[in-house]
Amino acid sequence: MNQLRYIVILICCILLAAKVHAQEFKWEDYYITWDKPSKHSGESMPLGGGDIGLNVWVENGDILFYLGKSGAFDENNTLLKLGRVRLKLYPNPFEGKVFKQQLQVDKGQVVISGESNSAKAEVTLWVDVERPNVYVDVHANKKIDVEASYENWRHKERYPKKRENNANSWKWAPPHEVVTKRDSVNAVDNKVVFFHQNTDSTVFDIVVRQQGMEAVKDSLYNPLADLVSGGMLQGKDFHFIEQRSGKYMDTDYNAWVLKSKKPVTKHDLQVSLHVAGPVSIAEWRQGVDVLSNPSESKAHIKRKNLNWWRAFWKRSYIRIQPTKPHAENESWQVGRNYQLFRFMLAANAYGEYPTKFNGGLFTYDPSSIDSTMNFTPDFRNWGGGTHTAQNQRLVYWPMLKSGDFDMMPAQFKFYQRIQRNAEWRSNIYWGHSGASFTEQIENFGLPNPAEYNWKRPKDYDKGLEYNAWLEYQWDTVLEFCMMMLETANYHDADVRPYIPFIESCLRFFDEHYQYRARQLGSKILDQNGHLIFYPGSSAETYKMAYNASTTVAALQEVTRRMLSLSAAVVNDSLRTYMEEFQRKIPPLPTRVLNGKKMLAPAEIWARINNTEAPQLYGVYPWGIYGIGKPDIDIALNTFHHDPDVLKFRSHVGWKQDNIFAARLGLTEEAKKFTTLKLKNADRRFPTFWGPGFDWVPDHNWGGSGMIGLQEMLLQTADDKLYLFPAWPAEWDVDFKLHAPKQTTVEGKLRNGKLIDLQVLPKERTKDVVNMLE
Repeated sequence: MNQLRYIVILICCILLAAKVHAQEFKWEDYYITWDKPSKHSGESMPLGGGDIGLNVWVENGDILFYLGKSGAFDENNTLLKLGRVRLKLYPNPFEGKVFKQQLQVDKGQVVISGESNSAKAEVTLWVDVERPNVYVDVHANKKIDVEASYENWRHKERYPKKRENNANSWKWAPPHEVVTKRDSVNAVDNKVVFFHQNTDSTVFDIVVRQQGMEAVKDSLYNPLADLVSGGMLQGKDFHFIEQRSGKYMDTDYNAWVLKSKKPVTKHDLQVSLHVAGPVSIAEWRQGVDVLSNPSESKAHIKRKNLNWWRAFWKRSYIRIQPTKPHAENESWQVGRNYQLFRFMLAANAYGEYPTKFNGGLFTYDPSSIDSTMNFTPDFRNWGGGTHTAQNQRLVYWPMLKSGDFDMMPAQFKFYQRIQRNAEWRSNIYWGHSGASFTEQIENFGLPNPAEYNWKRPKDYDKGLEYNAWLEYQWDTVLEFCMMMLETANYHDADVRPYIPFIESCLRFFDEHYQYRARQLGSKILDQNGHLIFYPGSSAETYKMAYNASTTVAALQEVTRRMLSLSAAVVNDSLRTYMEEFQRKIPPLPTRVLNGKKMLAPAEIWARINNTEAPQLYGVYPWGIYGIGKPDIDIALNTFHHDPDVLKFRSHVGWKQDNIFAARLGLTEEAKKFTTLKLKNADRRFPTFWGPGFDWVPDHNWGGSGMIGLQEMLLQTADDKLYLFPAWPAEWDVDFKLHAPKQTTVEGKLRNGKLIDLQVLPKERTKDVVNMLE
């Protein structure tokens, strides 16, 4: 009997301990809750799933949300908002003093509740991760009516001028008057159908002609031809009542209004979004009908959605001071905002196009950012279909350690689709093979027309951008090549589909710089048998460079990784070529300043054009120097004493000083700059950083912050797993991160002591090096 009582007591103690342990972290601490409505769209909350992003806010008693979807490009390559939805409740519970708007990140939903004059209501908005449907569920304590208006500002043709063209591919140099074509909107019964159909002539056609590619135009990939973007708003037991007009902030609009047929306590609305091309309108409409009528019940879809988000949050996290949540504490903000920004990235988990660095799917009326920009909600700085690889890379690198491997193919497919166009460039202009990717490329792989420059010398090489910032900058694509390869290292992904792309990118450097050397002299290699990477560019900063460090480090590491793959992935012929190419890559440049050896941005350069620190790319992303690597003093000298590195140091936007500091084990510097990165933004929603150098929300600001925090916590070198290499011991943390060799590392730090360490596979536990011990 005593033994039985002992067992019962022991079980109770275990259950109690487990309960206490489980309660250390509450998702509610990470909810964003507002007790007052918003003043404008700049005070909106992000919400999304699959490839849909919404900005949700309540203003003057109305619930509003913008509709964003991956791939919705118009003729000018603007990434269009697909409209705005406005909800009005009668009687209106959101006009009183009792109000709450809450983002519940663990469930992927926004819940808005209010009470006024005894009318209470709760409105839940969520997005299906698997199908492009937005759901709005309204519950009230008494019978109410609901109006749902679809609002569209492209109800007429619009003519963007000057800075407004930064939202499209024309930027500051449109070759003609720019027209944003009108949308088509039609309301019948309980539905409003809306779409934008690209006309016959698009940016693609004009850029092909500008850049002398007309001979192969029919062979080029064209993502804009006959593209249709739009969707459908519908409500069961709703009907169309009228069309209205109005003005929101700086932009007039027309509205198509659905209203409930009778007052009830429960209302359901759905918005389905669809982007497809090349298609006819009839085909597009058929696609919308299919997508908007899932075979499963809404309750089943909701359960699957909740399970998706639950699995998403389980696979990785960093929670700082998890037992002491305090909204005003900057260290706690860093951990909370890391999670919030990852939530925003998940809004485009399965898009056909990668998450844009300049706002993702969450841009809004620009005058709330800059009062001089009285433009439509379609605006974002630095283009919609334009791809700035230097910035995009910072959005996608952190997905490896966060284990978000399913979110990376959108970026990889972007490059694979345009590979052939990039190869045509090399063939047409220079007569050699390999994929030529410039910086600032369009979503069809050719340089942005403004950056390419309409006012070019007549004899200027047609393959080059006539641009002081971007000339000869080819190498950023190699970071995406490495990401492709790393998915096998981290996730055991099949990288064979990426090998032809990576090979083509490497061949470009081999063949193009032999081509350049033949133009400049009689020898194609230097006296040591190395390729001569001149003219080159070390990021956008060190121009007319000789053996730029960004190029050399990238080629060294991508080639090394290719040669580490098995014969099943890299065949004998390719392996032989890679070995020969590897021998032709020159060493990474170094220099001596004031008696200290340090990394150099290039062997020589002609001018400085920007404020990046590419001399430290050997530290990150390429990992040649750092914790557990040889000659770290060379990199430390660079970080501490290179005059340009010191002059350019900052936390703003795409700056990487926090990452460099973490990689070099500099705890105080890493803490300082990562905190500056990830603490609350100067806006109502805490991760709407920016504009920095780009726009709001600045996704490369958030991405670089994520990378820095991950690197402070976990780094790898050879087979070692270095824990807390730049982590402040006073920051308690719960974490789960991914590492090479398909490894996960999970644990807790309390008062500077590591507890509850779990490493999978278990045999990797022996590789852990705790740098706080």
